[in-house]
Amino acid sequence: MGNTITLEDIITFLLETPMFGDLDAGELSEIVHIMQILRLRQGQTVFREGDRGDSWYVLYEGTAEVLKDTGIETRAIIELGPRACFGEMAILDGNTRSATVRAKEPCTAFRFHKDAFDALLASDNLAAYKLVYQMARVLAARQRETTTRLADLLHGPDETPLRETLEPIIDRSAVTE
Repeated sequence: MGNTITLEDIITFLLETPMFGDLDAGELSEIVHIMQILRLRQGQTVFREGDRGDSWYVLYEGTAEVLKDTGIETRAIIELGPRACFGEMAILDGNTRSATVRAKEPCTAFRFHKDAFDALLASDNLAAYKLVYQMARVLAARQRETTTRLADLLHGPDETPLRETLEPIIDRSAVTE
């Protein structure tokens, strides 16, 4: 993990990050000034399931894992690498965190605090609006992927007793498309 990250490094990185793809360098400079650089140790928790959503993040280097408490155990559900954005759901809907995110190895992440981001939105900042639009697109893609996976599981060759549980979830998910 490098120690020094220059403004040029940050701008170049964000321009190559899908969430920021619609922004130009000038718009990025408006966003970067509200950003904090967060260094994480291996095993350090970024946030916990149930926490208040006060920030969203972009992973700059390292890997992190998303963990979900099933009530019986905590399971790793996905691994995040550089350019992954996370934490945006709680920022958009105001609910608590739906999962825990923990550094799997030493990481550097860019943190965008909700209050600062909301202030940009309140000032009619075009870059902030573009980011909200991009967040919506990312979340829509994730929703479509989840719906497809659930449907595949439900209608796969091995129909299981999960059918009764999954059908209502798929039906609710499909309504949003």
